[in-house]
Amino acid sequence: MDSFEFNKIAGAVLGSILFIMVIGIFAGMFYHTEEANPQAFAVAEAEAGGEAGGGAVAEEVPFAVLLAQADVGRGERASRKCTACHTFEEGGPARIGPNLYAIVGAPHAHMAGFAYSAAMQAKASEPWNFEELDHFIENPRGYLPGTLMSFAGIRNPQERADLIVYLNTLGSNKPLPAAPAAPEAPANGGEEAPAAE
Repeated sequence: MDSFEFNKIAGAVLGSILFIMVIGIFAGMFYHTEEANPQAFAVAEAEAGGEAGGGAVAEEVPFAVLLAQADVGRGERASRKCTACHTFEEGGPARIGPNLYAIVGAPHAHMAGFAYSAAMQAKASEPWNFEELDHFIENPRGYLPGTLMSFAGIRNPQERADLIVYLNTLGSNKPLPAAPAAPEAPANGGEEAPAAE
Protein backbone atom coordinates (compact mmCIF):
# COMPACT_ATOMS: atom_id res chain seq x y z
CA MET A 1 0.00 0.00 0.00
CA ASP A 2 1.50 3.32 -1.00
CA SER A 3 1.33 6.46 1.13
CA PHE A 4 -1.39 8.01 -1.03
CA GLU A 5 -3.78 5.10 -0.28
CA PHE A 6 -2.92 5.28 3.42
CA ASN A 7 -3.61 9.06 3.48
CA LYS A 8 -7.02 8.57 1.83
CA ILE A 9 -8.07 5.93 4.40
CA ALA A 10 -6.76 7.94 7.34
CA GLY A 11 -8.46 11.08 6.01
CA ALA A 12 -11.78 9.26 5.64
CA VAL A 13 -11.60 7.87 9.21
CA LEU A 14 -10.61 11.23 10.73
CA GLY A 15 -13.26 13.04 8.64
CA SER A 16 -15.95 10.63 9.88
CA ILE A 17 -14.91 11.11 13.50
CA LEU A 18 -14.91 14.89 13.07
CA PHE A 19 -18.36 14.77 11.40
CA ILE A 20 -19.82 12.70 14.29
CA MET A 21 -18.34 15.08 16.88
CA VAL A 22 -19.78 18.16 15.12
CA ILE A 23 -23.24 16.53 14.87
CA GLY A 24 -23.06 15.64 18.59
CA ILE A 25 -22.19 19.24 19.53
CA PHE A 26 -25.05 20.67 17.44
CA ALA A 27 -27.50 18.10 18.81
CA GLY A 28 -26.45 19.03 22.37
CA MET A 29 -27.20 22.68 21.63
CA PHE A 30 -30.78 21.92 20.49
CA TYR A 31 -31.82 18.98 22.70
CA HIS A 32 -31.41 19.01 26.45
CA THR A 33 -31.92 16.02 28.69
CA GLU A 34 -32.84 16.34 32.33
CA GLU A 35 -31.78 14.15 35.20
CA ALA A 36 -34.43 11.64 36.24
CA ASN A 37 -36.08 12.41 39.54
CA PRO A 38 -35.13 9.59 41.93
CA GLN A 39 -38.49 10.03 43.71
CA ALA A 40 -40.49 9.64 40.48
CA PHE A 41 -41.60 6.10 41.23
CA ALA A 42 -42.15 6.39 44.99
CA VAL A 43 -45.82 7.33 44.53
CA ALA A 44 -46.47 4.51 42.08
CA GLU A 45 -45.02 2.00 44.55
CA ALA A 46 -47.16 3.35 47.37
CA GLU A 47 -50.32 3.24 45.23
CA ALA A 48 -49.55 -0.27 44.06
CA GLY A 49 -49.34 -1.36 47.69
CA GLY A 50 -45.68 -2.32 47.48
CA GLU A 51 -44.08 -3.41 50.74
CA ALA A 52 -40.55 -2.25 49.90
CA GLY A 53 -40.80 0.79 52.17
CA GLY A 54 -40.95 -1.00 55.50
CA GLY A 55 -43.35 -3.90 55.16
CA ALA A 56 -46.41 -2.14 56.63
CA VAL A 57 -49.64 -3.11 54.90
CA ALA A 58 -52.10 -0.25 54.45
CA GLU A 59 -55.49 -0.91 56.00
CA GLU A 60 -58.18 -1.16 53.35
CA VAL A 61 -60.89 1.46 53.77
CA PRO A 62 -64.45 0.17 53.19
CA PHE A 63 -65.94 1.39 49.92
CA ALA A 64 -68.93 2.97 51.69
CA VAL A 65 -66.50 5.11 53.73
CA LEU A 66 -64.72 6.20 50.54
CA LEU A 67 -68.07 7.19 49.03
CA ALA A 68 -68.95 9.18 52.16
CA GLN A 69 -65.60 11.02 51.89
CA ALA A 70 -65.91 11.53 48.12
CA ASP A 71 -65.80 14.97 46.54
CA VAL A 72 -67.98 15.76 43.50
CA GLY A 73 -65.47 18.35 42.21
CA ARG A 74 -62.63 15.84 42.25
CA GLY A 75 -64.95 13.35 40.58
CA GLU A 76 -65.76 15.80 37.81
CA ARG A 77 -62.03 16.32 37.22
CA ALA A 78 -61.50 12.54 37.18
CA SER A 79 -64.26 12.20 34.58
CA ARG A 80 -62.09 14.09 32.08
CA LYS A 81 -60.24 10.80 31.54
CA CYS A 82 -63.50 9.41 30.16
CA THR A 83 -64.53 12.20 27.78
CA ALA A 84 -62.65 10.77 24.80
CA CYS A 85 -65.09 7.83 24.77
CA HIS A 86 -68.19 8.95 26.73
CA THR A 87 -70.56 11.91 27.01
CA PHE A 88 -72.21 12.88 30.30
CA GLU A 89 -75.04 15.29 29.46
CA GLU A 90 -78.68 14.23 29.40
CA GLY A 91 -79.55 12.86 25.97
CA GLY A 92 -75.92 13.08 24.87
CA PRO A 93 -74.75 10.98 21.94
CA ALA A 94 -72.68 7.83 22.13
CA ARG A 95 -69.04 8.01 21.18
CA ILE A 96 -66.80 4.96 21.32
CA GLY A 97 -68.68 4.21 24.55
CA PRO A 98 -72.27 4.98 25.58
CA ASN A 99 -73.55 8.16 27.18
CA LEU A 100 -73.21 7.92 30.99
CA TYR A 101 -75.99 10.26 32.13
CA ALA A 102 -78.01 8.58 34.95
CA ILE A 103 -75.78 5.49 34.84
CA VAL A 104 -76.01 4.73 38.57
CA GLY A 105 -78.94 2.34 38.96
CA ALA A 106 -79.41 1.96 35.19
CA PRO A 107 -79.12 -1.47 33.53
CA HIS A 108 -75.67 -2.49 32.29
CA ALA A 109 -76.64 -2.15 28.62
CA HIS A 110 -78.72 0.97 29.23
CA MET A 111 -78.32 2.98 26.00
CA ALA A 112 -80.71 1.95 23.23
CA GLY A 113 -79.06 1.38 19.89
CA PHE A 114 -75.52 1.14 21.26
CA ALA A 115 -73.48 -1.90 20.11
CA TYR A 116 -72.57 -3.45 23.48
CA SER A 117 -70.26 -6.43 23.74
CA ALA A 118 -71.76 -9.87 24.30
CA ALA A 119 -70.33 -9.80 27.85
CA MET A 120 -72.16 -6.55 28.62
CA GLN A 121 -75.37 -7.75 26.98
CA ALA A 122 -75.26 -10.84 29.20
CA LYS A 123 -75.57 -8.50 32.20
CA ALA A 124 -78.12 -6.21 30.50
CA SER A 125 -80.82 -6.81 33.10
CA GLU A 126 -78.54 -6.11 36.10
CA PRO A 127 -78.29 -2.54 37.43
CA TRP A 128 -75.09 -0.57 37.79
CA ASN A 129 -74.91 -0.20 41.57
CA PHE A 130 -72.06 1.56 43.37
CA GLU A 131 -70.03 -1.61 43.93
CA GLU A 132 -70.42 -2.83 40.33
CA LEU A 133 -69.26 0.54 39.01
CA ASP A 134 -66.31 0.53 41.41
CA HIS A 135 -65.10 -2.90 40.30
CA PHE A 136 -65.66 -2.15 36.62
CA ILE A 137 -63.88 1.23 36.71
CA GLU A 138 -60.96 -0.32 38.61
CA ASN A 139 -60.27 -2.93 35.92
CA PRO A 140 -62.89 -3.19 33.15
CA ARG A 141 -61.47 -6.23 31.36
CA GLY A 142 -60.54 -8.00 34.57
CA TYR A 143 -64.00 -7.55 36.08
CA LEU A 144 -66.00 -8.20 32.91
CA PRO A 145 -63.94 -10.37 30.53
CA GLY A 146 -65.04 -9.82 26.96
CA THR A 147 -65.96 -6.15 27.38
CA LEU A 148 -64.96 -3.91 24.50
CA MET A 149 -63.89 -1.13 26.87
CA SER A 150 -60.14 -0.73 26.37
CA PHE A 151 -59.59 1.66 29.30
CA ALA A 152 -56.89 0.38 31.68
CA GLY A 153 -58.87 1.38 34.76
CA ILE A 154 -58.41 3.66 37.78
CA ARG A 155 -56.41 1.98 40.54
CA ASN A 156 -56.85 4.67 43.22
CA PRO A 157 -59.94 3.74 45.30
CA GLN A 158 -60.68 7.31 46.42
CA GLU A 159 -60.50 8.61 42.85
CA ARG A 160 -62.97 5.90 41.81
CA ALA A 161 -65.30 6.87 44.67
CA ASP A 162 -65.06 10.55 43.67
CA LEU A 163 -65.91 9.66 40.07
CA ILE A 164 -68.85 7.45 41.05
CA VAL A 165 -70.31 10.11 43.37
CA TYR A 166 -70.01 12.61 40.50
CA LEU A 167 -71.77 10.18 38.14
CA ASN A 168 -74.50 9.77 40.75
CA THR A 169 -75.20 13.53 40.61
CA LEU A 170 -75.88 13.24 36.86
CA GLY A 171 -79.55 12.30 36.95
CA SER A 172 -79.32 9.28 39.26
CA ASN A 173 -79.16 10.73 42.80
CA LYS A 174 -79.25 7.31 44.47
CA PRO A 175 -78.67 7.25 48.23
CA LEU A 176 -75.12 6.30 49.12
CA PRO A 177 -74.64 3.03 51.00
CA ALA A 178 -74.36 3.46 54.76
CA ALA A 179 -70.79 3.53 56.04
CA PRO A 180 -70.02 0.82 58.60
CA ALA A 181 -69.96 1.95 62.22
CA ALA A 182 -66.50 2.42 63.70
CA PRO A 183 -65.59 -0.26 66.22
CA GLU A 184 -66.00 0.90 69.81
CA ALA A 185 -62.97 1.01 72.07
CA PRO A 186 -63.20 -1.03 75.28
CA ALA A 187 -64.28 1.06 78.26
CA ASN A 188 -61.57 -0.26 80.62
CA GLY A 189 -58.54 1.30 78.95
CA GLY A 190 -58.02 -1.19 76.19
CA GLU A 191 -58.19 -4.38 78.28
CA GLU A 192 -60.76 -6.94 77.38
CA ALA A 193 -63.39 -7.68 79.98
CA PRO A 194 -62.96 -11.05 81.70
CA ALA A 195 -65.22 -13.78 80.41
CA ALA A 196 -68.32 -14.42 82.50
CA GLU A 197 -68.29 -17.74 84.34
